[in-house]
Amino acid sequence: MMNNDIYEKDFDSWNLKKKNINNKVSLPPLFKERDIWWLSVGTNVGFEEDGKHENFVRPVLVLKKFNRMLFLGIPLSKQIKDNIYYFKITLKEQNVSVLMSQIRVFSSKRMWNKTGELDSKDYIRVIDYLRNVVFLPLSQKRKSRG
Repeated sequence: MMNNDIYEKDFDSWNLKKKNINNKVSLPPLFKERDIWWLSVGTNVGFEEDGKHENFVRPVLVLKKFNRMLFLGIPLSKQIKDNIYYFKITLKEQNVSVLMSQIRVFSSKRMWNKTGELDSKDYIRVIDYLRNVVFLPLSQKRKSRG
């Protein structure tokens, strides 16, 4: 997006939806590592990845399940970029990107429906890529600007 384009995020609608999601009383869905689910990721600040449509959803890979309520996940995108933080995988015969820079903890209350499961070989590739490119080696500490 260009700097002179004006884009207003709909935080008010997301806030209403988020309250409903938080107040869900149903049992959490059964999920496991390697699953890909549509999640209400919401409208987020700055360049954090947003969800789309009325439920603010996007596909998310379950990377590490902590318990029935929390997991470490990574959003997916159809957009393919030549960028170290866009890791290309194939899902249902379609190339998609794992948005490595958007890794975070999610509540299972955000889950809508399972859309697929990542092949075990691709899952290992994602884990190795995270370990070797995103987390390690630790980059040289730069001087802070503030």
